[in-house]
Amino acid sequence: MSNTPIPFLDLVTPHVELQAELTAVFQKAITTGGFIGGPMVTGFEEAFAKYCDAKHCVGVGSGTDALRFAFMAGGIGAGDIIVTVPHTFIATTEAISQCGARPVFVDIEEKTCTMDVAKLQAFLETKCEYQAESRQLIHTATGERVAGIVPVHIYGQMADMDPIMELAERFNLMVVEDACQAHGATYFSKRDNRWRTAGSMGHAGAFSFYPGKNLGACGEAGATVTNDDKLAAGMKMIRDHGQKQKYYHSIEGYNGRLDAIQAGILGVKLEKMPEWTKQRQDAAARYETLLADSGARLPQVAEGRTAVWHLYVVRVADRDGLMKALGAVGIGTGIHYPIPLHLQEAYKGMGYQEGDFPVTERVAREIVSLPMFPQLRAEQQERVAVEVKKFVLAGAAPAAAAAN
Repeated sequence: MSNTPIPFLDLVTPHVELQAELTAVFQKAITTGGFIGGPMVTGFEEAFAKYCDAKHCVGVGSGTDALRFAFMAGGIGAGDIIVTVPHTFIATTEAISQCGARPVFVDIEEKTCTMDVAKLQAFLETKCEYQAESRQLIHTATGERVAGIVPVHIYGQMADMDPIMELAERFNLMVVEDACQAHGATYFSKRDNRWRTAGSMGHAGAFSFYPGKNLGACGEAGATVTNDDKLAAGMKMIRDHGQKQKYYHSIEGYNGRLDAIQAGILGVKLEKMPEWTKQRQDAAARYETLLADSGARLPQVAEGRTAVWHLYVVRVADRDGLMKALGAVGIGTGIHYPIPLHLQEAYKGMGYQEGDFPVTERVAREIVSLPMFPQLRAEQQERVAVEVKKFVLAGAAPAAAAAN
C-alpha cells in the first residue's frame, strides 16, 4: 500500500484539469474590462438560481454577506433575535450580529447534526409569547422580537425543513437557510409533495463559494437565492452601496458585490457540479462500506434527504489520538468544529455555560473529518480505513452511542 500523503482536501487537481477554461475567464475579463458586474455575473446568477430551483440569485462577496444582506433586506435589525444552532462556523452568528440582531441557540439532533426541531419548537412555545394583533413573537425574558430562524445544512445535508417552515409560518418568522455547505443537497418536502433543493425552501438561502466548498471560487465569493422579488431587489441594493442606479442611493448599503472573474470561474465549475457531487456520493458510500466494522461512528443521512458530502465526519472517543495517528502516516484530517459557538471566547458575554447544549458539546468532542473531495481515489480511502480501524480497534472506545 502506498505511503504517499493523502490530503484532507485537494484544491490543485480540479483547477489543473480546468486550467484552460479558467484561464479563458481571466482573458475575457482583461480584454473586455468587465471586472465588476456585467454578463459573467448575471450569467452565473441565472445559472445558479436554476441549479437551486430558485427564482433569483444575488451574487455577493462572501457567504457571510449572503446571510447578512438577506437579514437586512428582510427587515431584521437592532432589537431582534434570530434562532440558530451552536454547531456551525462563526460566520452564521457574525452575520446575525452584524445586521444588529442577536443570536439565540437551540441544540442539534444527534443523527444529522442539524437543528433539533423539537428543541426549536420548545423554545418558541415556552420561552416566547406570540402577539396575534401585531403578529410578533416576543422573547419573554428580554422583550425582544424573535424575527427569524437560521437552520444550518451542515456537512452537506439539509435540516428538517418542513416542520421548520411550519413553525415559521405559525409565528411569522423569516427563515434563511445557511446552505454554505450544501450546494445541491435535496429534501423531499411532504408539504409540497416533491423534492426541494437547498436554499429554495426558506425565504432565502445563503451560499459560500470559499475555495474549499463543493462549489468554490478562486478567492472569496457568495450568493443568496430567493423566490421573493422584493427580497432580491433589496439585497441587490444593499450589496451595491444602496443604489438602484449609479450615484442615486436610496439607502446606505455595503460594498459586497461578486466580482466578474470569480463569477466566471464559478460558472465554469457549476457545469462540473453534477459529476463532482456524484463522485463525492460514491466516495461516501465507499467509506460506509470500508468503515462499517471500524468501531467509529459513521455519519447518517436522514430519510427523505440526499447529502452532497461537503465533509465526511466520523465520531470516536479519542478524536485527538486518531488525528495524531492519521497525521503520522500522512493522512490529512480536520475538525468541524472543535468548540461550539456558545462556548467561544467571542460569545462569553451571552451567558451560556457548558452543559447548555449537551448534544452539540458531545459531538464537538468526538468529531473528525476524513479526506473528502471528488478526486479521492478508492485506494486512498482503503488506506484511510485501514488506519482508522488500526487505531480505534486497538483499544480506543467508540463514540458515545446516544443516537436516536
